[in-house]
Amino acid sequence: MHEIDRLNAVSRFTTLEASVTADLNNIIDLAAQICNTPVALVTLVDEHVQWFKAAKGVNMESTDRSIAFCHHTIQQSGVMEIPNMLADERFIGNPLVTEAPNVRFYAGATLTTNDGQNIGTLCVVDMEARQLNDMQRTALKTLSKQVMHLMEASWTMRMLQERHEQTELQKKIIEESELKLRAVFDSSKDTHMLIDKKMEILAFNKAANDFFVQHTGKPLQAGEHVNQIVSARTFAELLPYFEKAFNGGTIKIEWKIANAAIESWREIEFTPINGANGDVIGVAANSTDITERKLQEDQINIQNAALTRIAIIQSHELRRPVASLLGIMALLKLEQAKAENEYMEMLEYTVKELDEKIREIVKDSENTINNFLSVVA
Repeated sequence: MHEIDRLNAVSRFTTLEASVTADLNNIIDLAAQICNTPVALVTLVDEHVQWFKAAKGVNMESTDRSIAFCHHTIQQSGVMEIPNMLADERFIGNPLVTEAPNVRFYAGATLTTNDGQNIGTLCVVDMEARQLNDMQRTALKTLSKQVMHLMEASWTMRMLQERHEQTELQKKIIEESELKLRAVFDSSKDTHMLIDKKMEILAFNKAANDFFVQHTGKPLQAGEHVNQIVSARTFAELLPYFEKAFNGGTIKIEWKIANAAIESWREIEFTPINGANGDVIGVAANSTDITERKLQEDQINIQNAALTRIAIIQSHELRRPVASLLGIMALLKLEQAKAENEYMEMLEYTVKELDEKIREIVKDSENTINNFLSVVA
């Protein structure tokens, strides 16, 4: 887990700004001058490669970590010095020692981050065996800290800049979202109001403000108590619906609004609004004008009543004369029960046929009325 943390720390510095690289080159020039070596390097050691972030005296950009001297330096703290590579069994077979450039001397100071991760070194190299004095070791260690300060400061500034850009982007996205939401909110013909648990107005849209201006002559204001915008009677009637919503329930009602100038119907929905912890923090009171629908319903009810009366008339008024004829025919048959009368039978047949036709007409009319009622209902 420690190596994973160290590699994560290395990744913070793989990309350096040109100004930081220039400063690092100045530091390694100074390190080479103080230590009197032809080569000085700032290295970063990742999982497989040793990268040279600043270099003096070499043309390479990297080496394999398996042969990197700095791989051993980052296993400790402070300065690691190897006066003679050929006398150290760890490096006798190293190709950088046995072949060009035939390194003989190495001294490296660890680059340690603020969170304690050894990510690389400031090192000096010579092709002749030698040894640093105390002043040179102290200088190398001091310069390594300066390297780390520069790199940490650069990374911090880059992170701050990225976070600032992200914050500005998020701010812009939020502002655009709020603008779009407000545009939709205010363009709605329905009224929308948000009421807190103190029964004070938190927010409202343009339609809600216009509605109260039209009905009360007063514009809405955030922080205003509901009992200041409606009558005491209306407040008392609405309060139970708000209380139910504050307790987590949603309720929808139809409300008739009548005054000297305007009469209308609104469908009002009371919806609880939950906070981050799930508690109800307010109620959204949204209403829609349903006046036209209510007028249509009244008109349909009037039409239904008229059609019902027509059905009754058809059923009773049309069949009443036939019923009378059938009664008369029954009396005549009783009086002439013993006599055969062909004309009487013909008359009876005709009356019955007329009765059946009227029944069919009435039935067709009733079906037509019922079909109409089912469509408009």
